[in-house]
Amino acid sequence: MKYYLIAGEKSGDLHASNLMKEILNNDPEAEFRFWGGEEMQKVGGTLIHHYSEISFMGFLEVAKNLLTIRRYMNECKKDILCWKPDVVILVDFSGFNLKIAKYVKPRGTKVFYYISPKVWAWNQSRAKRIRTAVDRMFVIMHFEKAFYKKYDYDVDYVGNPLFDAIKQFDPSPTFLEDNQLDPSKKIIAVLPGSRYQEVQMILQTMLTIIPKYNKEEFQFVVAGVDHLPSELYQEVKDLGVKLVFNQTYDLLSNATSAVVTSGTATLETALFEVPQVVCYRTSPVTYNIIKALIKVRFISLVNLIADKEVVRELIQNDFTTENLAQELEYTLTTKRDKILQDYKEMKAKIDTEGTSKKAASLMYKYLTEGIPEQKF
Repeated sequence: MKYYLIAGEKSGDLHASNLMKEILNNDPEAEFRFWGGEEMQKVGGTLIHHYSEISFMGFLEVAKNLLTIRRYMNECKKDILCWKPDVVILVDFSGFNLKIAKYVKPRGTKVFYYISPKVWAWNQSRAKRIRTAVDRMFVIMHFEKAFYKKYDYDVDYVGNPLFDAIKQFDPSPTFLEDNQLDPSKKIIAVLPGSRYQEVQMILQTMLTIIPKYNKEEFQFVVAGVDHLPSELYQEVKDLGVKLVFNQTYDLLSNATSAVVTSGTATLETALFEVPQVVCYRTSPVTYNIIKALIKVRFISLVNLIADKEVVRELIQNDFTTENLAQELEYTLTTKRDKILQDYKEMKAKIDTEGTSKKAASLMYKYLTEGIPEQKF
């Protein structure tokens, strides 16, 4: 069968690639056409656009790039109609993907959604629109099935794909040597995000804490992504701070503590059992809109899953050099053991395996045997 996939960010690219591998196990003749990244390309198929071209963060940023987004969306719609896939598989990336779903389904193409938009966090009424625009939803958070049930929408809980990704990861034994890192010094990992706007808004403040730490005891290492312009990391180079590209898991495998931009990376850091401080900053306009709409107490996946503050979140005006340095110090001293214990309890809530395999098997079953009817 023909599978058309859309992933709009780095984590989506990873999870979609693992899903594609499992789809091939069910359907060896599967054809793929997709919007995504390097990980999906490794599996095979035709890449239409890299996710870095279509990923914009925040209301203001989206508004500024509305014409570009609209152009890509129109191109995507036409491409789907022309290729005539058996199914469109949407991976997170709700701003773009929900509009594609709404357009595609009435035209006779099946729509699956893998990794639900975070409708439980804000604008929960979107669940009703998802119910009418998506044939089947595959969720990865343990509480999402009950959430959708409130809207008379039956979804499949398949577990969290990060467990598979991390269990499959084989750390490089030469990571320190390859990157000229001192094995006698503790590593503080700096994860500024994978989107242009994130790195632009957050990395500079993260770097300002470095002079506060003893160079003989600590070394800071920034996790970069090579699809972003190199000038975004110029200050890292100017400061003489180590910068590694596309080696985040190896970095976390060797890190003592971390400062992390809110997103999938917060959960990844927790699963590697690295105490962290979560950081987030966006434009004032975007922040004020989100603050008015948000329905949850936390923004990091770690705290959301645990339903309590496991790691400190420094958001917008709280994200300062002084606060970050203080909270990072706590991860090295007084709060360290408590964070690690809370990580274990959080992990026990969601520990799963075979997520990609389960999702792919269900998708293939629904495509070949029929999708269960929803009772609205």
